[in-house]
Amino acid sequence: MNFSKSQPKVIVIGSCFIDQMVTADRLPKPNESVSASRSEFFFGGKGANQAVGMSRLGAQVYFIGCVGMDPAGQQIMRNLVKQNVNVGFVAETDLETTGSAFITKTGNDYSVVFIPAANQCLTPQNIDAADKYIRESDMVLLQLEISDEILKHAVLKAKVHHKTVGLYASPARKIDQMIIDQADFIIARSTELSLIFGSENLESVLEKYSNKLFVRDETNATVYHNGSVMKYQRDENETMKYQIGMGDGFTCGFAYAFAHGNSLEDCVKLGNRVSAKVSLKTGAQTGLPYLDEIL
Repeated sequence: MNFSKSQPKVIVIGSCFIDQMVTADRLPKPNESVSASRSEFFFGGKGANQAVGMSRLGAQVYFIGCVGMDPAGQQIMRNLVKQNVNVGFVAETDLETTGSAFITKTGNDYSVVFIPAANQCLTPQNIDAADKYIRESDMVLLQLEISDEILKHAVLKAKVHHKTVGLYASPARKIDQMIIDQADFIIARSTELSLIFGSENLESVLEKYSNKLFVRDETNATVYHNGSVMKYQRDENETMKYQIGMGDGFTCGFAYAFAHGNSLEDCVKLGNRVSAKVSLKTGAQTGLPYLDEIL
C-alpha cells in the first residue's frame, strides 16, 4: 500500500447521533421486559463515525450534518472538533432535537432503533453552502441515514465538480438508480442486498457492479467482482466484542486507500483492518484506529 504525505480532502455528508447502549443477557421478545446489566452513552451516527475515522487515518475532513440546539448537539460538535473534523458546515436547528439511537447488546448480537430528529433537517442549501470546499475536495462520502433528497443533491453536486463519490448503503433501503450509477464505490451488507438492488442474487449483482460494489458479512469478510472473477478477503478477529460501526470503519479504510490511488485489493485490505480494529472496543467511534496502528 502506498500513502503520500499529502492529506486527502474529504467531505462527509451524513448523520450524527448520541448512542445509548444497554447490555443484557438476551434481547426481549415482543411484549416482554428484560433487565440490563449496564447502560452507556457513545458518539455515533454513520456520518460522524466516518468523519472521525477518516480524520484519524490522516484525511482533512469537513462534515456536513445537522444537530439540535441542545446539550447533545453541543457534545457532538465538541467531539468532532476534538477529532480534528471541520464543523463549519454543521447546521443547528431548533425544530428538532439532536438525533439519538437506542442499542440493545447481547454478546455479539444487537438491535438498534434510531430517531433521526435533527438529521432530517439537513437541506440542499446546507450542502450548497460548502460548494467551494466540495470543489476543492478529493472525495465525498455518503450513507443512508439522510434523506433521498439530500443524497441526490450531494451526488449531483459532487459530480458537477468531478469528485469521487463513496456510498455506504446502510441502513439499507431502495435508493435512486442515479445514485447507484454515479457512485464510484458502494459498500453494502450481504443480508441487505435485496433491499437495495431488488431480488438479484449476490453473484449476479456483484458481476453487474464489478469493481464498484463491495459486500460485507458479520465475520469481517468482503467479496467483490473484479470484472473477471469473484474476489474474497477476510480479516476476522477472534476477540471481536462490538460489531456496530464496523461497516463505517471498513468504509473509512477503503476510502482512505482509494484516495491515495491504491489498488482495489489494497483498499479492501485496509478497510478490513480498520473494521477489525473497531470491533475490539465498545462504541462505534471508540476503536477507530490511527493509520500507524494498522500498517
